[in-house]
Amino acid sequence: MKMVISYLLTPLFFLFFGLTLAVFHPIQVITRNLFGAKAHDKTVGALNFCLTKCLLILGTKIKFNGFRELPLDEPILVISNHQSMWDISPVIWKLQKKRTKYIAKASLAKNIPSISYNLKYGGSLSIDRNDPADSIEKIEEFAGFIAENNFAICIYPEGTRSRDGKVKPFKLSGIDAILKVIPDIKVVPIAIKNTGEIDNGGKFAKNLGVKASFTMLADRKINRGNLETDLEAIRQEIMAVIRV
Repeated sequence: MKMVISYLLTPLFFLFFGLTLAVFHPIQVITRNLFGAKAHDKTVGALNFCLTKCLLILGTKIKFNGFRELPLDEPILVISNHQSMWDISPVIWKLQKKRTKYIAKASLAKNIPSISYNLKYGGSLSIDRNDPADSIEKIEEFAGFIAENNFAICIYPEGTRSRDGKVKPFKLSGIDAILKVIPDIKVVPIAIKNTGEIDNGGKFAKNLGVKASFTMLADRKINRGNLETDLEAIRQEIMAVIRV
């Protein structure tokens, strides 16, 4: 019976999700061109609030643990595990005061209403994973932009989604490039739990009633000279949270 309900609710979910993207695309264009980047970022915050609320159609319950106001007068590096596409909207919404930016793969900057427009014009960065040298150069330039504006930058150091929920080893190069430009940046880890369960292993019918959580861990500074050890400590903290 639950699967039958899922087959009924999943198309409704995607309908509202798609409509939200379609409606906010022209709103972003108008807002950015008439009122500027700050107004555009507020529109992006509203977009991601609506996208997050679309999950209610599937009965998804999202809990935010330990979230707090982040300082507006310094840049922030958010490091998180990555389970699904449903990780992104809740974080952008909750951290909208920091005008949070992302490093995303280049394919997302093409032909996706709202999402591609925001990646191209909203201050985030798209990189070609097949060109590491160029990507590092772009990340360093991007870090300078983040530092200049005191934005938050969110990065998923696993490099890809973990479909089984296990936290993969963190890759160092992107974070190292950021630290090269902003060595004293405050790091805020976020542990994401159970968003991957929503996808139901990639099947069309999504899982209903998933209880997902986003837990903000303690701020800290990390050191380029001890990067592998520092990132592994963050990874272990995240794993401890999502195991509970």
